[in-house]
Amino acid sequence: MPEGPSIVILKEQAAVFAGKTIVHAEGDSKGVDMGKLKGQPIVALRSWGKHFLIQLPHLALKIHLLMFGTYRINERKDSPPHLSLHFDDGEELNFYTCSVKQLEPDLDSQYDWRADVMSDLWDPALARKKLRAMPDTLVCDALLDQTVFSGVGNIIKNEVLFRIRLHPLSTVGALPPAKLRELVEQARQYSFEFLEWKKAGTLKSHWLAHTKTICPRCHIPFHKAHLGKTRRRSFFCNRCQKLYGEDLVSQAASA
Repeated sequence: MPEGPSIVILKEQAAVFAGKTIVHAEGDSKGVDMGKLKGQPIVALRSWGKHFLIQLPHLALKIHLLMFGTYRINERKDSPPHLSLHFDDGEELNFYTCSVKQLEPDLDSQYDWRADVMSDLWDPALARKKLRAMPDTLVCDALLDQTVFSGVGNIIKNEVLFRIRLHPLSTVGALPPAKLRELVEQARQYSFEFLEWKKAGTLKSHWLAHTKTICPRCHIPFHKAHLGKTRRRSFFCNRCQKLYGEDLVSQAASA
């Protein structure tokens, strides 16, 4: 599933369409009235976490690439698109294997940009406040909570927890204030590093934990498990990643 930095790249690549008029729209997305798109200029292209947003005068489109979604700019795949937008200069923007939904045009009333780790309006104090309100949540789940860390996905989760030496089964309420602050800071910091590495084509070479088998600090095998309510894959070291709230975790495991 593309994470927030990858959607920022999509937004940057698609910026050439801002201000252009849609002359034809097609696709098999049932949640969109393709006829309403014809003749509408693109007011803005925005992103919120894993959502790519196309703002038009009378409506907006929300595109989520899900697990295997892709897009093509001025080219096509053999498979039919979920959404294909054609413009008056012959250019086109195509989306495949994704979710496309129609929204009201006022995106500011529908999205809290302060929760987006890639946004200029990101508010770390608000993120810390939200985390303090979920003390029993495992940190592996908290990092994937899009209402707190919009744009953070499983890669960022695993890498941030390894970077700050935090065990994924730690509970949020058991974290010391300094560790909670570090968690919030690094969720954003790593997201921007992810963006630069992705643009350079070197992202995977920077992974220290995600999909790895040996801890580069301790030189012992990583543990791999599907943890928390999200059941997403976690790669972690039981030696150098400290477990906070171990009693609560043990109680939950035996319940």
